[in-house]
Amino acid sequence: MTESSKNLGAMFAEFKREAFRLETLDDYGQSGGVDAYRAFLAGEEQPEGYRTAGWVTTVADATGAGKRLYRVHIVSRPLTDYLRFELAWGYHRNMAAGEEFFILDTTDQPNPIPEAPDFWAFDDESVAAMSYDGFGKYLGVEWYEDDERLAEFQRYRDTALAHAVPFTEWWAAFGE
Repeated sequence: MTESSKNLGAMFAEFKREAFRLETLDDYGQSGGVDAYRAFLAGEEQPEGYRTAGWVTTVADATGAGKRLYRVHIVSRPLTDYLRFELAWGYHRNMAAGEEFFILDTTDQPNPIPEAPDFWAFDDESVAAMSYDGFGKYLGVEWYEDDERLAEFQRYRDTALAHAVPFTEWWAAFGE
């Protein structure tokens, strides 16, 4: 079942227990934080607006209320410029607010879920399957709440987590 009336942003205030994200792309460079990405590439300091972005408040509010926000990112080395930016700046910033990160590194192993799209899953009750163009620009979301589709996305989540390692462990071995 698809519900176009749902708002992805509102779900971060409405979920009750946990929100899980699967990231599958090497580049989300056209989907937000563009100025910060340019600063990173230029070797500049993080812009203040990036350090204090609304997402940081969203994460802190949710985790402060005892909710869990966590994600797995499927990556392969060498990292793209965008992934170097996201992991070095974004993940460290968001971790300080309470978000948890895991890395499924496919450099030396096959991707166990190559068919999985990017998505957010909320409380095992609702899934937002996300669409992007070939340049990492966010195009929109399709909502699912039927049991069959929820079970499919739960399998993606569980498989990703089973093959992933905590970000801090991965970063200590491969980070820059």
